[in-house]
Amino acid sequence: MSAFLSLLGWSFLPNLVTNWTQSLYYSITIRAGDPKPQPGTPRHAEHRRRIHILVVALYLAYTIYEADYDLQRAGSFYSDLGVPLHATEREIKSRFRRLAALYHPDKVASPPTTSSNHHNTRADINAYFVHLKTAADTLADPAKRFAYERFGPEVVAWSPRCVTVRDYVVRGAQALVPYYGTAALFMYGLGLLGYLDWGRYERWLVLAVLFVFEVHSATRPGMPWVLDKVVNPLLGKLAGAGRVPYVQFQAVALARKLSVTVYIAFSQIGPLLTADTSSGRLVVRGGAGGGGNDEAALKQGLERLEMAVKRLDTDATRLLETEMAPFAGDEETRNSMWAKVKEWLVQNTIRSDPMVRDALGRSFAKRRMEAPPGARGNR
Repeated sequence: MSAFLSLLGWSFLPNLVTNWTQSLYYSITIRAGDPKPQPGTPRHAEHRRRIHILVVALYLAYTIYEADYDLQRAGSFYSDLGVPLHATEREIKSRFRRLAALYHPDKVASPPTTSSNHHNTRADINAYFVHLKTAADTLADPAKRFAYERFGPEVVAWSPRCVTVRDYVVRGAQALVPYYGTAALFMYGLGLLGYLDWGRYERWLVLAVLFVFEVHSATRPGMPWVLDKVVNPLLGKLAGAGRVPYVQFQAVALARKLSVTVYIAFSQIGPLLTADTSSGRLVVRGGAGGGGNDEAALKQGLERLEMAVKRLDTDATRLLETEMAPFAGDEETRNSMWAKVKEWLVQNTIRSDPMVRDALGRSFAKRRMEAPPGARGNR
């Protein structure tokens, strides 16, 4: 929820950086003595639009890099044990025995003091060994390993009540429903308040794709194809052989972060792509799809209002005709009723209106003031 709330409060920092960047840009590109574009001019507004897009894009790219860095730093049971994602149960147990020979509390006579090892107290040594034991036990059990890869380290606490793969999937699904339900209600509420006009349909598409990806990752027996064959190999080539591949729950966490980044891009960058700077100001044209303009939207609204008025007029006429149906054969009575209805409308609806009475009073007062002295009827 905190990630979605950042959509509302995340606006002042890019504006501040944009102001500073635009000043720096002018100090570098404008030669001494040449006039700088002044605020309120089309050139200044266009520069600001482009710089703001660049600033927001760079910041969003940094947030993705930061999320990836945090995931790599946190690691996983696979990286902690030093085994590949496709390691067999035998390989996992063999690797744990080697690590136990190094980090078992009875094997470590005194706490290490080297700067490369952070287990500097006996409690840290015990905790680290328990962590390795938990990682090995989790990955050696097929059901626990399935659950860990999809839902993360918290599955360790599910063990007393969850035994089979089905138990873990049902338990994990109980956490998915509140998350996506809250996200959908939050987006719908913001849309009603007018905060998410640009790209409103694309936002729902992103949420749907994220939901499908997470459900696919949580229920399929193997790793998603896009993660196994595209994402991990591509990141491995870009970052080098030392990079640890993503496990499913890490990919889901990064995908959630990426979805929030896309939402912010829709809010901050989307409207600027079609903004008009010819007047010296950033005038946003787009709505949900980025096209159209304010004049077209106003015209469409007026057309809808005109159609509503015509429907009301038709319904009122039909209702009045229904009420006058008993007098259909008597034209004299019918005309008399119409005249009385018109008189009633004028007397009780129009002349009784405060604005109408005030306008009539001002008109009469003006006539009395303009009349010559002694004229009849000016008092």
